[in-house]
Amino acid sequence: MSDFTIRKDVASGYEKVLAQVPELLKAEGFGILTEIDVKDTLKKKIGVDFRRYKILGACNPPLAHKALSTQLEVGVMLPCNIVVCENDGGGTTVMAIDPMQTIAARGAPALQEVAKTVREKLSRVIEKVS
Repeated sequence: MSDFTIRKDVASGYEKVLAQVPELLKAEGFGILTEIDVKDTLKKKIGVDFRRYKILGACNPPLAHKALSTQLEVGVMLPCNIVVCENDGGGTTVMAIDPMQTIAARGAPALQEVAKTVREKLSRVIEKVS
């Protein structure tokens, strides 16, 4: 794990992992609000080839409401981004921001509790990716 992400590298292929993540998020109360295909976007916008790389914007509505009710500025951190990308040598990486390493975790104690809960949920999701 890096300083600001929760991360797991797996031997499984990109498509398999990409298919798992939404269901794992759903089990933790998250839904996918956005999906950004970085490979496609970079090709269209600047004509470069890039590895398969998707950013999934996940939201847990009760936790988002609690966080926003505590500190409106936390909205710049929403939704929670989950990255699924293929590795050069095969396999796939799944990453999420660690909310305990963001400004959200340094706010009011109630906001820190939300960040801790989100971290626990995202950690379980990434841990279960296979």
